[in-house]
Amino acid sequence: KYTPADGRVTLQCRQRGRWVIIEVIDTGVGIPAQDLSHIFERFQQVDSSDSRKKGGTGLGLAICRKILNQHGGRIWAQSQLSEGSTFHVLLPVR
Repeated sequence: KYTPADGRVTLQCRQRGRWVIIEVIDTGVGIPAQDLSHIFERFQQVDSSDSRKKGGTGLGLAICRKILNQHGGRIWAQSQLSEGSTFHVLLPVR
C-alpha cells in the first residue's frame, strides 16, 4: 500500500542449504534508517499521518516477526528513502 501505482513489488524465493530465503522488494517511499529497528514492534509506524490515510495499524510486521520466530525463522528490512525497501524472510527447511 506504500508503493505508488506506477511502482513495482517483486517477490523472490530461493533455497540456500537448509534455509528458504524470501525477499519482497518494492519501489515505494522507503523507510528512514533510524526507523528500521522499530518497524517490527507492535503499533510502530514510520509516519502515522500517512499510515492513517492508508489504514495502517502498526501490527502487521510485528505479527509476521512473531510467526517467523515461532518457526525458527527471522525477518528484517533494508531500505533507501525514495527508492524502496526490501524485506528479507529466512525460514528453515523441515
